[in-house]
Amino acid sequence: MLDSAAAGLATGLSLIVAIGAQNAFVLRQGLARSHVGIVVLVCTLSDVVLIVAGVAGIGTVVEAAPWALEVVRWLGVAFLGWYGVSSLRRALRPGALAAAGGNGLTRRGALGRAVALTWLNPHVYLDTVLLLGSIANQHGHSGRWWFAVGACVASTAWFAGLGHGARLASRVLARPRAWQVLDVLIGLTMLAIAAGLALG
Repeated sequence: MLDSAAAGLATGLSLIVAIGAQNAFVLRQGLARSHVGIVVLVCTLSDVVLIVAGVAGIGTVVEAAPWALEVVRWLGVAFLGWYGVSSLRRALRPGALAAAGGNGLTRRGALGRAVALTWLNPHVYLDTVLLLGSIANQHGHSGRWWFAVGACVASTAWFAGLGHGARLASRVLARPRAWQVLDVLIGLTMLAIAAGLALG
């Protein structure tokens, strides 16, 4: 049991701790101290749902319908492209940015972006549903669910730490110039991911 849970924790962290669209958004909301709770909750619950779905065998269904991933891929390309351009445009207006003053998103807007950045990312399905699901099933009938528990704990700890821990860096990023750099990096990251999806 504990071996399977530990394997799930390690595998989950290895997949989630990477600079991606979802993590960049959670980081920015955390630094801005803007709707952090709802963003962290959406990302965490989404991961839990996808992990459980993968372990339960939904990955087999996704593999049988590759067209579904194609649709998600192109929706993801469009959304990430738009988000990347928006971040770069935001960097041109440094006066509108403040580390503790939010970033102009309403609660509903933050919720919508968190949902889109999670569910319109085909890598989420490949990593969380297919990869974690297939690895989990190597741990046997009962062991796979302990693996899932470990992976879910990894996602919960990561998003909570990233979102709520980001405020520790807010003093460093208190100047508009620092936010310009952050938005440029986020924008370029989003565009690079979009390009990767389009060419992949």
